[in-house]
Amino acid sequence: MEKVPLEISSQAEGEKPGSEPEEAKLQNASKQIVQNAILRAVQQVSQERKQEEECTMTSSTRLQLGVGKLTKKHEKK
Repeated sequence: MEKVPLEISSQAEGEKPGSEPEEAKLQNASKQIVQNAILRAVQQVSQERKQEEECTMTSSTRLQLGVGKLTKKHEKK
């Protein structure tokens, strides 16, 4: 996820050049918190899907192996 810089087009009166108004600082902090939360959520969903796929593949493999074993046992009789 790319970070989109927040540009401030004008400075509040009486502020030193290069300093951000308090509102802009809060806005940046809030934006960063939201971006981090979204990133964590996306990572969590991705990890859960990967785990589900691994479980599904493992279950499918077990079922296939189990069917093969049953078939072999049946053939021995």
